Amino acid sequence: MDHADTADPAARTAPDRTPAVECDDVVIRYGSTLAVDHLSFNAYRGEVLALLGPNGAGKTSTVEALEGYRPLSGGTVRVLGLDPGSDHTALVPRIGVMLQKGGVYPMLGPAQVLHLFAAYYEDPEDPDALLDLVGLGDARRTPWRRLSGGEQQRLSLALALIGRPEVLFLDEPTAGVDPEGRIVVRDIITAQRDKGLCVLLTTHELAEAERVADRVVIIDHGRLLAEGTPAELASGTADGSIRFSTDPGIDVAALAAAVGTGSAIAEERPGSYRLRLPDGADTPAAVASLAGWLAEHGLSLGDLRTGQSLEEAYLAITGTRSVPDPVTVDPPSGRRRRSRGRR
Repeated sequence: MDHADTADPAARTAPDRTPAVECDDVVIRYGSTLAVDHLSFNAYRGEVLALLGPNGAGKTSTVEALEGYRPLSGGTVRVLGLDPGSDHTALVPRIGVMLQKGGVYPMLGPAQVLHLFAAYYEDPEDPDALLDLVGLGDARRTPWRRLSGGEQQRLSLALALIGRPEVLFLDEPTAGVDPEGRIVVRDIITAQRDKGLCVLLTTHELAEAERVADRVVIIDHGRLLAEGTPAELASGTADGSIRFSTDPGIDVAALAAAVGTGSAIAEERPGSYRLRLPDGADTPAAVASLAGWLAEHGLSLGDLRTGQSLEEAYLAITGTRSVPDPVTVDPPSGRRRRSRGRR
C-alpha cells in the first residue's frame, strides 16, 4: 500500500522528533578495512527509514551495531536512548529484528515457531492473529524448510513483530516475495509506522523503498552520501528530462527534430527513452509534440514521466549509472550530433 492509500491519514501518529535510533560519527573496522567511516544519521518514531547502498557499503555492519551485535571502533549509537552493547539485555525486548535468511528451526511450522517465540516475551502479540496478518494461516503446520522463500520472509516478519517492538529492523523484507506477498508486507510496514514505531529497513529493491520509506539514507564505502525523502532526493538530482517508453529502435533524430531545436533523446534501454529539453523549453508543448509524433508513426506511448524515480536518483548519487549519449538537434541546421556531456 502506498502512503496515499492509507485508510485514515488523520489517525497516523506524527513522528516524534526525539530520535529512536541515533548514529553519531560511527566508525567500524575489520582489521585494516574501514567498513563504516564516521557515519551519522537519526531515525524517528512514526517513520520508515530506508538505509540504501551498494554491496559492501556498510549497511549490515551499521545495523548490526544498532542491534548490539557489532562493536564500534569509534563514535556512538543509541536505540531508544540505550547503548545497544552495554544495555543489550534491556533493549532486546523493545526491538524487533527481521533477518533475510535463517534464524528458524527448519522442522517447525509457523504456528509452532510463533508460539515458541511468544513465550520469550511478557506481553507478546497473539501468534495466531499474526499468522493471519502475514497470510500464513493455511500454512501454519508446514515445516519451515518446506515453505517458499516468500512465505519464509513473511514468517520472519511475524517473528520480528511478536514482542510488540518499538523499533523494527528489517533486512530485505520483500526479497523473494511474490507480488501479492509484497502488498501484505508493505501494508504491515505502513501500519507499524502509523502506530508510532520506528522502522529501519535495508533493501536493494529501490521501488519498494520508494513506496514505503518516509526518508532515505544513502551510504557507500561507509560514508553518508545523501539523505532526505524520496521526492527530495529525486528532485535534487533531476535534470528536467522527460522519460517515456515505446517501441525499441525508433528514429530518435527525427523525433528530436519534431520536439524542437536543442532537444536531445537517448534510448537508455530497449524501448525506454530519455528526452532532454533546452533551458526555458515549454514542457507541456514538448510532451504534446512527443505524443503527436508517436501517434503519426503508429507508436504507443507508455510510462511517461517528467520527473525521476528513487532508483534513478540513487544511481546518480552513487555514480553507478551509465547511459548512451543522446542524439541532439542543433540550432539552426538540425544536424545530428552526439552529445559529449558527462555520462
